[in-house]
Amino acid sequence: MKVNQFKWTHSKGWNPELTKGSDVSVLLVFGNRQQLQQSNILESLKSNFPQSIIIGGSTSGEILDNEVFDNSVVVTALTFEKTKIKLGFVDCDSNEKSFAAGEDLARNFEHSQLKHVLVMSNGLHVNGTELARGMSKVLPPNVAVTGGLAGDAADFTETYVVTNEIQSSVGVAAIGLYGDNLNINYGSAGGWRGFGPERTVTKSEGSTLYELDENNALDLYKIYLGDKQKELPGSALLFPLMITRADETKGLVRTILSVDDTKQSMTFAGDISQGATAQLMRANTENLIEGASDAAKACVPESSIYNGDQLAILVSCVGRKLVMKQRVEEEVEIVKEIIGDNTKIAGFYSYGELAPYENNASCELHNQTMTITLISES
Repeated sequence: MKVNQFKWTHSKGWNPELTKGSDVSVLLVFGNRQQLQQSNILESLKSNFPQSIIIGGSTSGEILDNEVFDNSVVVTALTFEKTKIKLGFVDCDSNEKSFAAGEDLARNFEHSQLKHVLVMSNGLHVNGTELARGMSKVLPPNVAVTGGLAGDAADFTETYVVTNEIQSSVGVAAIGLYGDNLNINYGSAGGWRGFGPERTVTKSEGSTLYELDENNALDLYKIYLGDKQKELPGSALLFPLMITRADETKGLVRTILSVDDTKQSMTFAGDISQGATAQLMRANTENLIEGASDAAKACVPESSIYNGDQLAILVSCVGRKLVMKQRVEEEVEIVKEIIGDNTKIAGFYSYGELAPYENNASCELHNQTMTITLISES
């Protein structure tokens, strides 16, 4: 496998200059939404890489090597020697359609020799929990799914998914990777800590939360936010909820995507199960860097023998970026330190991360994590 990387900015254009690549298998494109929508970036990529599959979307920040950028576009060109790639795409314009969208997306991929599925979903019109469940229902149990939900800085206005021919604010794209020579490892961890009382979800519908302990959940949340309630939903990224389902012991962090003062409700990126336990979370920079370290350690194999390059795809939540501020690059630096200087790094800040809890488990939606997918060919 060979990895080449490019970065585009409005002031400097492409660095390095794009070179035509007829043998490039897939282009991973992560960029600022306005730049993707208003520039000729996609046309340039299609012109220079006419045979390549394109998949990507908008971000809340772009990751390249050990640096984090805003208002740029980062492109990673992967040339596989023995791995085959297939692109799939579906529309999903509401939470209620997410499970069916996951099933339809997964049906794009034949099961024979399918090794992994990498997903780029819109970030505002999808229930990531149901999307992952729909895909897991159709795919073989030994095929893992990783990826993320597109971002839009901290604005929550519109997210954008791109492929060769489609640019969509309601799309979900994925590539299936085929072949026995493909090496895939992944890890996901957060670093957030619970505070305050644990409460029971007493009224919810899918990803919408109404009541905790039979009290209005939005009112309770605003009490904790104090003056920051005026900045909702963006300020909610600083205080996510840990949701532990009634039949499970391990919780999932959930971030608010929108609030409805008329309905007195909060809508999250994934399911909020009625009967689950909910607790507010917070973190400092040191906690989050430790979480990124844990994710990197989880995805590094005991023996890493591969031909050519190795790529680490990092998907980290925008909430982490807001907490760490100027120190955000430290979580990328610790990942690079653990996975090694010889591994190329690309990624983005997201509205949700997709990965199994652990090897051989079904995919889950995570929020506020650093999620890493490590790819190479043997």
